[in-house]
Amino acid sequence: MGKIRVLMAKPGYDSHFRGAVVVATTLRNAGMEVIYLGGQQPSEVANTALQEDVDVIGISTLSSTYMEYLTELTSLLKNKGIAEKLLVVGGVVIPDDVPKLKEMGVDGYFPPGSDLVSIVDYVRNGVK
Repeated sequence: MGKIRVLMAKPGYDSHFRGAVVVATTLRNAGMEVIYLGGQQPSEVANTALQEDVDVIGISTLSSTYMEYLTELTSLLKNKGIAEKLLVVGGVVIPDDVPKLKEMGVDGYFPPGSDLVSIVDYVRNGVK
């Protein structure tokens, strides 16, 4: 397998980007190719994931609308036939929502303060 390709994005126009940039930089420094979209709508994330043939989709959220965003995104990924891509979410999520996210197709969740090495290992081990 070649370089792991990761697409990183923020839900909507949530302006809290520091965590996403730190994770994107860490993954790049670990030898992965990272495409950072910044704030985008679900359709743009799904279209870019398909066009760029990424292995991983990373979503960083601090917005209260993450359930709406991820519901739409997971639906679009299924419709485009790319739901098998590793989907990882980081940021602030209500703990009771984590099982719901997993049911929707989110493979992994990393809350604020997660160990960066564990994120790299999760991505490396989780690429299908």
